[in-house]
Amino acid sequence: MKLTSAVITGATGMIGINLINRLLEEGVRVLTLVRPHSSNAARLPKQEGLTVLECGLCDLPKAAGRISGQYDAFFHLGWDGTFGDSRNDMALQTQNIRYTLDAVDLAKQLGCQVFVGAGSQAEYGRVTGSLSAHTPAFPENGYGIAKLCAGQMSRIACRQQGIRHVWARILSVYGTFEGPNTMVMSSIRTLLRGERPLFTGSEQMWDYLFSEDAANGLYLMAQKGLDGAVYCLGSGQARPLREYIEALRDAVDPSLPVGIGALPYAQNQVMYLCADIASLTKDTGFVPQVSFEEGIKKTVEWCKKECGR
Repeated sequence: MKLTSAVITGATGMIGINLINRLLEEGVRVLTLVRPHSSNAARLPKQEGLTVLECGLCDLPKAAGRISGQYDAFFHLGWDGTFGDSRNDMALQTQNIRYTLDAVDLAKQLGCQVFVGAGSQAEYGRVTGSLSAHTPAFPENGYGIAKLCAGQMSRIACRQQGIRHVWARILSVYGTFEGPNTMVMSSIRTLLRGERPLFTGSEQMWDYLFSEDAANGLYLMAQKGLDGAVYCLGSGQARPLREYIEALRDAVDPSLPVGIGALPYAQNQVMYLCADIASLTKDTGFVPQVSFEEGIKKTVEWCKKECGR
C-alpha cells in the first residue's frame, strides 16, 4: 500500500512529531488532530502538506463533519494518563478504550484503509525473555490493561468496518521531542546543569529505540503490516542499562559523575525488556538504523537547543 494521506492523533508527542516528519518526507499529506490549547502544538512543523485541526480525543465522534476529503491511513497515538498515578486511574483508562473505538469509527468515515494503533510494553506485565505477539500478556496496571483491551477491541471493530488493523506494542523510545519526565531526558537535563543524576544499580537489560526509527516502524506498518498483526516495536537488542547511562553521560560530558547504585530498585522492578522484531522485519522490512550512541548525541543536541530557548 502506498500512502498518500494520513490522520494522526497524539501528534504533539515525541513519536507523533517524528512520524509527521517521516510522512512529510515521503510526500504524504498529513492531518493532525490536536487537543485544543495544547501547549505542545507549537512544536509541530510549519510545512506544506500538514494540516492541524483542534480536536480532543473526546471530540472524535464529531470530527468527521469538520474534515474535508478522504485519507488512506489512521495512526492513533493519542492517550490520556500515561505517567504516574494516572496509569491506575481506572475511569480515565477505561475512557481511553472508548476513544480508541471512536478513532476506528472516524477512520471509517474518512475512508481509511488501515488503522495503526499505539500499544505498549505495559500490556505484558513483567516478562523474562524477548517480547513478541505470542508472549502471554498479563498487565499489572490500569494503563496496560486498557492498552491491551483497546488493541483487541479495535481489531474487532476494524474487522467489522473492513479496515486493516495493525497494533504496535511500543517499548522504550527516546530521542528528539521527548518529554521531560523520562529517565533519558531528565538525566540529560540534570547533566547539562552540571548536577549528578541518581540511578539504581542499572543492571536491567533494556531495549531502547531512537524516535526516528520508531516513526519509521509505524510508517512501514501502515504500508506493509499484516491485517490483525501485533508487532513489538523496539531495537531488538538488549543491553545493560548501565551502558546506556554511560553513553548518555559521555554525550554530554565524559568527565561528569553519575550516581549508579544510589537508588534502590522499585518494587516489582522489570529487569529485562527486549523486543523480538523478527516478524516486523519479515513483514515490513523494518531494521533500526540509528545506534544508541548516535541517537543520544542527536538527542543531547536537540535538548541543548530546547533548554536554551
